[in-house]
Amino acid sequence: MDNQFPNQSLNYHELNAMLNLLNEHGEIQFDADRQAARQFFLQHVNQNTVFFHNLNEKLDYLVNEGYYDAHVLEQYSPEFITQIWDQAYGVKFRFRTFLGAYKFFTSYALKTRDGQRYLERFEDRVVMTALTLARGDETLAAQLMFEIIYQRFQPATPTFINAGKKSRGELISCFLLRIEDNMESIGRAINSSLQLSRRGGGVALLLSNLREQGAPIKGILNQSSGVIPVMKLLEDSFSYANQLGARQGAGAVYLNVHHPDIMQFLDTKRENADEKIRIKTLSLGVVIPDITLELAKQNKDMYLFSPHDVEKVYGKAFSEISITDQYHEMVDDPRIRKSKISARGLFQTLAEIQFESGYPYIMFEDTVNRANPIEGRINMSNLCSEILQVNDASQFNDDLSYAHLGRDISCNLGSINIAKAIDGGDVAHTIDVSVRALNAVSEMSQIDSVPSIRRGNDESHAIGLGQMNLHGFLARERIHYDSIEAIDFTQAYFSTVLFHCLVTSNRLAKEKQSSFSGFDRSTYATGEFFQKYLEQSYQPTTDKVASLLDKFGLTVPNQDDWATLKQQVMLDGLYNRNLQAIPPTGSISYINDATASIHPVTSKVEIRKEGKIGRVYFPAPYLDNSNLDYYRDAYEIGPNAIIDVYAAATEHVDQGLSLTLFFGDNVTTRDINKAQIYAWKKNIKTLYYIRMRQKALEGTQVDGCVSCTL
Repeated sequence: MDNQFPNQSLNYHELNAMLNLLNEHGEIQFDADRQAARQFFLQHVNQNTVFFHNLNEKLDYLVNEGYYDAHVLEQYSPEFITQIWDQAYGVKFRFRTFLGAYKFFTSYALKTRDGQRYLERFEDRVVMTALTLARGDETLAAQLMFEIIYQRFQPATPTFINAGKKSRGELISCFLLRIEDNMESIGRAINSSLQLSRRGGGVALLLSNLREQGAPIKGILNQSSGVIPVMKLLEDSFSYANQLGARQGAGAVYLNVHHPDIMQFLDTKRENADEKIRIKTLSLGVVIPDITLELAKQNKDMYLFSPHDVEKVYGKAFSEISITDQYHEMVDDPRIRKSKISARGLFQTLAEIQFESGYPYIMFEDTVNRANPIEGRINMSNLCSEILQVNDASQFNDDLSYAHLGRDISCNLGSINIAKAIDGGDVAHTIDVSVRALNAVSEMSQIDSVPSIRRGNDESHAIGLGQMNLHGFLARERIHYDSIEAIDFTQAYFSTVLFHCLVTSNRLAKEKQSSFSGFDRSTYATGEFFQKYLEQSYQPTTDKVASLLDKFGLTVPNQDDWATLKQQVMLDGLYNRNLQAIPPTGSISYINDATASIHPVTSKVEIRKEGKIGRVYFPAPYLDNSNLDYYRDAYEIGPNAIIDVYAAATEHVDQGLSLTLFFGDNVTTRDINKAQIYAWKKNIKTLYYIRMRQKALEGTQVDGCVSCTL
């Protein structure tokens, strides 16, 4: 680091701000940010960290004062504890950016109870996370520590914040609950949302099974209030269960577009919505079957069906029905009350609401279920639209006890830093350690306050291994995000990740002599899942990518490798029902100096507002003044090229990928609809937010401003 930077008198915030001003040569001042990171430690962190003479003194204090869970440390010998801490500090980790350091110390590092002083450095948080998830296995603990501190793998925020603490929230990122068409289920769902929200998890709920506004109750017409009042109750619940004031509870609701309340559901997010129905903080998601898009293509009306009637006729909940398969039969069935709207009108409204609010998320129901290797139907997603798992309804007695305990869903997440993992030279090992760490999160989580969540987790051992830093890696290696080579790399890389995820889950099944519940009814067990990998090669097809993978020693499994794996899985099973999900990766991307998820950057130098400090600037990972052309942002690249990259990854991800669509400031609702249709045609499973570049306010541009001129 250049300690002779000419602005030694500036504080860390001022140094970081210089990222947004070009120097006299018209170049971005990256050294200023590196100096800002250093000064942040000298001017703030070091002065506000509790000092200990040695490791034993620190650990004794943290255990005796109730900060650390003594049981975590007691699983290991004192010699190993000393060794792993020495190894972690021996790496001499340094944050490359000011925002990375700032994010860690404000959001992750353990602080004194008054919040004024730091009790941990990055190394301490890494070691406690590794010790917690390894559960006494010294080999795994050391392996996991190195994977995290070298930033090849990063556990999700709840895991990284809470691991090893005496008083902690859950290690799980989020939860999914279904609601059935009765008051007991609604009441239980609200209680479950409160319980889960106060423990630190975001909660998504399925509303598709609830009867519509005006539907009969006990045979009396016009009695049901529909889904909107339930949404209001849920929104109030999440506001109330605000995690000790640390942040607002977070909730999302999903509704099938063939539900009669769909238009009112969407109207709750209009800017001019009546306060009686307006939903401010709850996220919305819609479930769209293929038939809806086909009807829109033909410019036909679409029928909306009463969930209560559908359940009476078919003997199962609305969400368990394939609308595409049963559509014409239900249209012709006089026992099912129905109404109709314009299919194109629905998509026009979707685009309008997304234009105003960014919502709703979209799940393409039939695409999701065609790709689902597990018996059962996927009928919803989560707060970030990447979790796609089957669920099973619960039934309740009058006192809200369980007449039948169903299975709901939890998300055990963590992400691989693509660039750092490839740099490490052993992607297979990184994936093995990462899957074992996430599996530990699943096995260590017993959410007894919501028994359906516990049962779902205990029987599935489901995890979601994510990815981040795709654009950073591509740009560093001089590959444009919107290029054939980017798609080629994505295809080869993600097929490799899938292979090694399955290898590790198969090893776990053999080690534990157990497979996930329902394995024998999956396409893994029949071998059908592997067929395309036996018939098609996913080796790189471009010289650039083939040379790149050869340089890093990354071997893409061939058809013989897949054939061997198929036999092993069919013989010994898989321990984890679900293995991959690609989340948005917000804060952990900054800590890891990584581009978020597998999206392109939103700006070469990103501007964020961070609490009391205000504006903070973050340079794209691996960006320098010689490779600016490879960092075209998501708005310039446009939705279709992003969809193409995501489509290449989606083929090898058993769950979903958080895919945000980015548009320029001249976007129309028609542009949004065209992008949605393109995504559907490319077999994209879900769409997350819609983002539009905001037009610059007149008179606000600063001469030499990086974010304005590049």
